[in-house]
Amino acid sequence: MPNPPSAHLVLASTSRYRRELLNRLNIPFEVAAPNADETPLPGETPQALALRLASAKARAVQDVWPDALIIGSDQVALVDNVILSKPGNFDNAVVQLKLMRGKAVHFFTALCLLNSRNGQQQAALVPVTVHMREYSDAQLERYLRTEEPYDCAGSARIEGLGITLVAKLEGDDPNALIGLPLIALCDMLRNEGMELP
Repeated sequence: MPNPPSAHLVLASTSRYRRELLNRLNIPFEVAAPNADETPLPGETPQALALRLASAKARAVQDVWPDALIIGSDQVALVDNVILSKPGNFDNAVVQLKLMRGKAVHFFTALCLLNSRNGQQQAALVPVTVHMREYSDAQLERYLRTEEPYDCAGSARIEGLGITLVAKLEGDDPNALIGLPLIALCDMLRNEGMELP
């Protein structure tokens, strides 16, 4: 299969949330599915894991896109020193939301912008702390049955009904919580000479 034509900007992610966020910048881009092993390394911190995976995702598609700016991003959620992944189903989401109830949940969203032409990359880690409300079991189950957020780390889709479970947010970029830190990305794109509105 021949390589696709080079694109100026490539999002190395199959996440619809990241795609929707990047669309906000009104810049043409392509989407590529990265093949990256997301298994944590022994002793790896959540921050280091997120940064490593963001870079790995961008580098996973650089051979297909040798003349592009490639965006890789990854998010790790942490509560009580437990890493929360995507729940995948209702039962796992219930366990996660019960664990998170009334606590501060730390979301570490890593961003990598790789210039595949010269191999240079920029990276950033954008933390957001989410303080969860003391919601009832009935509230969390109603939320899950309505929203079905089984593809979101921590099960709380903040851009939807998940906001009803939240008491407060702390962080520099709420977009990071959804999966793509747009403020940091804009800075990186400008560093590469891209003009933004």
